[in-house]
Amino acid sequence: MTDVFVTLRQRLPTLSKAERRVAEAVIDRPSLVIESTITQLAAACSTSPASVARMCRAAGFGGYKEFRITVAAANSREEAARELFKVADAEISPTDSIADLVAKVAYQEARAIEETAREIDLDALDAVASLIRGASRIDIFGAGSSGLTAQDLQLKLHRIGIPGFCWSDAHLALTSAAITTPGSVAIGISHTGTTLETNQLIGLAHERGAVTVAITNHPDSPLGLAADHVLTTSARESGFRTGAMSSRLAQMAIVDFLVVRLVQQDFAAASESLHSTYRAVQNHRIGGSADTR
Repeated sequence: MTDVFVTLRQRLPTLSKAERRVAEAVIDRPSLVIESTITQLAAACSTSPASVARMCRAAGFGGYKEFRITVAAANSREEAARELFKVADAEISPTDSIADLVAKVAYQEARAIEETAREIDLDALDAVASLIRGASRIDIFGAGSSGLTAQDLQLKLHRIGIPGFCWSDAHLALTSAAITTPGSVAIGISHTGTTLETNQLIGLAHERGAVTVAITNHPDSPLGLAADHVLTTSARESGFRTGAMSSRLAQMAIVDFLVVRLVQQDFAAASESLHSTYRAVQNHRIGGSADTR
């Protein structure tokens, strides 16, 4: 079952201003909806009960009562998870001790990976792995911190004998997308799904006949809606921790899911490639370390 807080975070870009105000209030302070009637919640968010009801429907609920019960259950799970990390709340404060800071960052990052693993579309993941395995050409692009994820995917594919092109320059990425053909795969990575260059790349690759894949936190974003397949992350943001931190970990978790699935699909060949690339650099380690990482 999809976590209600994950759903709300993913739907934020598609909500109206009033609906988004309600959703953000629920994410920031779940007790507000648990303790309030629909009228009280609307007043607390400076909006109308109708806007609250529309937000509930946008999140996939039949009405406020169902939404309220689901939020209460999800909040109980959140409290149990925070207890494991010994944090009273997940938000980092300027007055937090170094111990609290470490615990909260660890909690947020663990939750990003856990929720991504729980919520990911397994059929889509398997389909993308099969497409990559059979692709005649693979283009990977991400801007900013998503570019680091793109580089990580390209490197890991290279290590198991699957060549791909990872572009850090948007113009080079677009020229590469322009010469893709049917049978190619183009992968765009963007936390928000609204990065202009990444959307342009996916659009052009699609026009040229490539199968397109989006890795994004917002499946209803322009990138998510434009792609043939969507692999959704479930990363959180806060005032101190922007998406550049938690989103990158969630994105890299998806990269690892994909690569390990690809290794499974052709274990003998992938294992040989991994061992060959490992042996190739052993003379460049002090003492010829046997460390297999």
